[in-house]
Amino acid sequence: MAQPAGHGRAGAPGVRGPSPGRPGDGPRPGAVGRARALSSAAMDLTLIVDGANVMGSRADGWWRDRAGAMARLHGELAALAARGIAGPVPGAAAGTGGEPGSGDTTSGGTVPGKAAGGRWFPQIVLVVEGRARAVLGLVAPDPGVRVAAARGEGDDEIAGLAGRLPGHRVVVTADRELRRRCEAAGAVVTGPGWLLRQFG
Repeated sequence: MAQPAGHGRAGAPGVRGPSPGRPGDGPRPGAVGRARALSSAAMDLTLIVDGANVMGSRADGWWRDRAGAMARLHGELAALAARGIAGPVPGAAAGTGGEPGSGDTTSGGTVPGKAAGGRWFPQIVLVVEGRARAVLGLVAPDPGVRVAAARGEGDDEIAGLAGRLPGHRVVVTADRELRRRCEAAGAVVTGPGWLLRQFG
């Protein structure tokens, strides 16, 4: 059975998961180190993942069990949120997105210097749609990953989050029209290949 949805960040209705920094919440495991890392970057950092697009970029049989494949992606994102992202975040400097010739380009704005220890600890939002929304009943709430179940088109949810969330937003998708919409909203966009390399 799915857990009741929590409140997302201000201006991001429908996003499931705890909101960092609410009075009375108390520190979460790893929250102190994560807050220190974020404060050293002097801004919020959110990774918005187009779940359907990333899931579809791997030929691992996801089409046989969309919710199960999305649950696996959720687990990989939770592990990434816990250990942080090594190296530059897309948009940190020219040429820090996809590797040349990979078809995994990065575009958008800029972000200041690295977080403590050279690792970034973003808040991750995984956007799901259609049958993959059943993932809500398969995964436990995680402090580093929120699940946003789109009521309609996932692209609309992603573009809306790219425009509403504060700080530096990195959207992971290979969809060209969605890329255009997110860039227009001020977000940086990178392809699924960049994210899959982070899973190592």
